[in-house]
Amino acid sequence: MKHPFADLIGLTVESVKNGTSHCRLQSDEKCFNPHGVLHGAVIYALADTGMGGAVYTLLEKGELCATIDIGISYFKAVREGFLDCYTKVLHKGKTLARLESEIYNHDQLIAKAYGNFSIFRPE
Repeated sequence: MKHPFADLIGLTVESVKNGTSHCRLQSDEKCFNPHGVLHGAVIYALADTGMGGAVYTLLEKGELCATIDIGISYFKAVREGFLDCYTKVLHKGKTLARLESEIYNHDQLIAKAYGNFSIFRPE
């Protein structure tokens, strides 16, 4: 699936299957904040994209999903290297999915996010 925003920040979807996803991003100075670390919005985008990818694996034909809300906690600043985001669907109902993402940098947990996604059929 074409994803222009992911291309802009260098985000790749490594795998999506059975309510899970793995996304990856190489930290890049163009996405740093004024303090010389990766901007939190980039880490948030990694979690959001991973969550959408995980939900899509469980949707029925004709269904779509959209972010309702995501809460994220940041534990460490990122100055270099790859970030890996591992997401799993914790619960999927008919109209709502609950997800969890863990984001790592050099095998160290740097952020954790929980989100809710709406499941719907477009009119």
